[in-house]
Amino acid sequence: MPSSPPNSPPPNPASPRGQSSANPAEILTLRALVSTKDAGIIIGKAGRNVADLRESTGVKAGVSKVVPGVHERVLSVTGPVEAVAKAYTLIASQLLSPPAPPSPPQTPPPSPPNQASTLTLRLLISHNLMGTLIGRSGLKIKSIQDASGVRMVAAKEMLPQSTERVVEVIGDAESIGRAVEEVGRCLVEDWERGVGTVLYHPGAAVDPSLAMQHGASHVSPRRTNGQAPAFGTSGRRQSIGQQTSLPAAAASVLAPASPTSNAGNQPIRTQNISIPSDMVGCIIGRGGAKITEIRRLSGSKISIAKQPHDETGERMFTITGTGESNEKALFLLYNQLEGEKERRVGREAMIAAAE
Repeated sequence: MPSSPPNSPPPNPASPRGQSSANPAEILTLRALVSTKDAGIIIGKAGRNVADLRESTGVKAGVSKVVPGVHERVLSVTGPVEAVAKAYTLIASQLLSPPAPPSPPQTPPPSPPNQASTLTLRLLISHNLMGTLIGRSGLKIKSIQDASGVRMVAAKEMLPQSTERVVEVIGDAESIGRAVEEVGRCLVEDWERGVGTVLYHPGAAVDPSLAMQHGASHVSPRRTNGQAPAFGTSGRRQSIGQQTSLPAAAASVLAPASPTSNAGNQPIRTQNISIPSDMVGCIIGRGGAKITEIRRLSGSKISIAKQPHDETGERMFTITGTGESNEKALFLLYNQLEGEKERRVGREAMIAAAE
């Protein structure tokens, strides 16, 4: 059976389970950030490597398309947890031992280069699943490290324009495979927390002037490696290979919506996200002005817990609406957070410069 093209759109899940005809409770989609160079090794000449990976493991695997001026791409692997772990083991082995270029004829073979013994795999994990992965007092992530032999480092901040965070997994190929299997089991067991994740796509940032024309209160003015989520007419995120242009995507997100409208009688969904307590005030705004604007633009109902929900000190935001309106709300909420983080960084820099 012919393999799919090497640059075919990778799976684009709404949760770690992904989409499959197999038992959904056993299916995992695990994404990772890779450099453009590493993406070329993973794909291989004429797509040979990624085709062999699919055939030997039974997973669906793909790499996002090249974005001009951006040096990162997203690797997506979907399948049963064990198969995904095997696929990442093979990928790690490829990246640690890339094929040597052919030697000129009639010359002695070159001495083998010093191969790196460890690799840093940058997994993309939903912010809402980080608690599941880390565990109370960090016990879960420590047990994964102890069992697999890797070192893991979780980023504190979400990637721009998304609700995903990077978890670095550092080790040799076999250790990374064991860690991926343990991580995958955690994500599948608590998959419902990942529903509604705003996926990270390396690309150009939303033009802030465009956002201001549509009434958005904060969009990061600096260039970042995040871009607006793309929305289809059905309210589902479009595949990476079929994204709308950036201005169209931003306009879709930022155009006001009526809270009472429900085009096409889309099902109403409820999603929960956690926000650090010290950031809640910037989202609510003076007299509730900012949260009111986000509700108006998205069309979703948003309620905020009065107290932190656990020992992390984060407060729960409950978003209720159609899939499309909820994604608009998430986009606007996290852009508000990005703007506040930049404001705080700028203020700290000014204080440091004055001292």
